[in-house]
Amino acid sequence: VQLVESGGGLVQPGGSLRLSCAASGFTFSRYFMSWYRQAPGKERELVASITSAGSSTNYADSVKGRFTISRDNAKNTVYLQMNSLKPEDTAVYYCKASQPLTTYWGQGTQVTVSS
Repeated sequence: VQLVESGGGLVQPGGSLRLSCAASGFTFSRYFMSWYRQAPGKERELVASITSAGSSTNYADSVKGRFTISRDNAKNTVYLQMNSLKPEDTAVYYCKASQPLTTYWGQGTQVTVSS
């Protein structure tokens, strides 16, 4: 089982990034997918989630209207489009695949928002 995040990097405030999380080794289309982030000295927090078929999404209040989660079950990939980035969005971003009894995590990708 693997979840591999990519797309992180350094971006100026107001900029955009698109994170990807490529899954392998399990039946991706049956899993609820989420993006979390963890800033230095802070607990990991839920950013956004999407149901297995992509029919429903949920966002943290801090990112509503700026971030969009989506998935392509044919490509076994979940995305996080991040617009209007702020310095407080700086964190390591992780994707998570979950079912009631199973959870998989990726290794994370660093996002730094700074001028």
